[in-house]
Parts: sequence; C-alpha cells; structure tokens
Amino acid sequence: MAIDVGKLDHRGQGALSALLRSRSLGVSVVLLVLIPVFALLTDRFLLPQNLVNIAGQSSILLLIALPMTLIILTEGIDLSPGSLLSLCGVVLALALVSGYSVPVATLFAVIVGLLFGILNGFCVAALAMPPFVVTLGSLGMAQGLALALTDGNAVSGLGPEIEAFAAIHVFGLPLLVFIAIGAYGIFHWLLYHTVFGRYVVAVGGNPEALRLSGVGVRLVKCAVYALSGATAGFAALCMIARTNAGHPTIALGMEFDAIAAVVLGGTSFERGNGWLFGTVLGVLAIGVLRNGMNLVGIDTSLQLVAIGVLVIAVLLVERLAGERSA
Repeated sequence: MAIDVGKLDHRGQGALSALLRSRSLGVSVVLLVLIPVFALLTDRFLLPQNLVNIAGQSSILLLIALPMTLIILTEGIDLSPGSLLSLCGVVLALALVSGYSVPVATLFAVIVGLLFGILNGFCVAALAMPPFVVTLGSLGMAQGLALALTDGNAVSGLGPEIEAFAAIHVFGLPLLVFIAIGAYGIFHWLLYHTVFGRYVVAVGGNPEALRLSGVGVRLVKCAVYALSGATAGFAALCMIARTNAGHPTIALGMEFDAIAAVVLGGTSFERGNGWLFGTVLGVLAIGVLRNGMNLVGIDTSLQLVAIGVLVIAVLLVERLAGERSA
C-alpha cells in the first residue's frame, strides 16, 4: 500500500533550483549577508584559521541538529541533546581517565546517550506523553547526573590517545569536520533512500495512512529519539577532542542552537515538511553568527538574542515570499 507522506523536499533536483524553491531561501540570504558584514567589522573573520574554527564548531552542532531534523519531521521536539552531550562527555572523560581506550570510552558514551534516547522515545511514543515535557525531564536528569559525577568540576588528564585523535587533520581540516560530513551522508541516505526515512516523514505528514498500512508509528517515533540520543553520545567524542576535558555544563543550551538551525533550514514542525541540507545551512548560519559576534566582542547572552531575532526574521521573510508567490 502506497503511503502518502509529507513534503520531503528536493531529493533529485539540482542544488540551485532546489534552493531557490525551498524554504531555505531565507537562511541562504542571511548567510550571504552575514559573511561580508563580519568581514568588514573584523579583519580576523576571513583568516583561514578562523574559518577552520567555524567548521570545527559547526561540526559538533551539525551532529546534534541532524537527528533533531528527523524528530521535528515527526512533529516532535527534543530539549535534552545539549545536557545529554555534556553527560556523555563526562562519561567518556571518566572512562579515559580510568584507563579505557578511546573506542571503548566512546562506546560507553553512546550507550548512555542511547538509553536516554530510548527513554525519551518510549515515553513519547508508547505512553503518549508530550515530547516537550518528556525531554525537559531528560534535560534535567542528564544535567544533574553530569554535575553529580564530577562535583561540578571539569574532568581533565585524559591521556595522549585523545590528544592524538584531536591532532588529526586531513587537507588542513580537523578530522571531526569529516566526521560531520560522514554523518550528514548517513542521515541523507537514511532519510531519502530507506523505507525508515519514508516512515519518518509519514509520521509527521500522514500518520493515519502509516497506521492503515500496518506500520508501527510508535516504533518509528521511538527510533528517532533513540537515534538522537546515540548521536549525542558519539558527538561527545568530538566535543572532548576539541576541549581535551569533560565539562559537566559545556553543551548546556546547545539544543536551542540545534532547534534554531533546523527551523532556519526550513523544516517545519507540521506535516513532515523539511529538507536535510537546509539544516546544514542553518548550522552554518548560526556558526558564522556566533563566531562573528565573538570576534567583535558581543556578550554571549546577547548572542542568544541575536539568534532568536534571526529565526523570527528568516521565518518572516519566507512567509512574505510565500505570500507573494501564492
């Protein structure tokens, strides 16, 4: 039985034509404006080492935003990835300090993230609890556990293995940039070229058709939250590699950037409408905005204000463009 899904945009079209017709036009314009503005405000913005820094920072955010896109496509939300990333980073750091290898320590972090993701998915899908409430609870649990495990202190002295991993560069770029690119490739394949991806879109676009076809909507919902948790656990490896320590609060608030990136990229909270590459553009926009504001000395709290204004401005531009084209 054919399943009528939502509007998962632009799988086969050319990139330019897809962009012009997509809901990511607003964020593309924002990127084209931000880059020259920050280049004029500070001569450090376009330095190669700063561009590499933007790529590194954006890579970790992309790892969180990719599964967030799938969750939002199912008309869900996940508020826990930031705190969960901090907790997984602490677990990974403690494992390294205890003498475990990087692969084993990463496995511990992924397992912790996966368990939180399964808990979120089970409460949302099987118990029909509101995603906002469930993941807000997970946010609190993850944050509390990270602080309890470390007494609020950073875990350092992680050993030479993680330092060697962090020092790996390919074509002048840190390895984690290529890890993020690889993760995008995996999520692209998963969303656009598998039955699971069609089910994800159908859950947001036409869940009743999915039920009538005999597919377990609850199982699909649980799977996307579990995937988000496991990805946060893996992202902890990239975070630890950048900081060389496990900080219990380092990723607090990153869920805000991830959700903003997905929305900026054109993915809607309704009816499974979205575009995975739009999330990449949203991540780059936030990465450029935060980096540029850091360089010109704007306070972190005001950066949050700027990101909020940016989200509203992009949505407003896209709405006006939609009304003109209607």
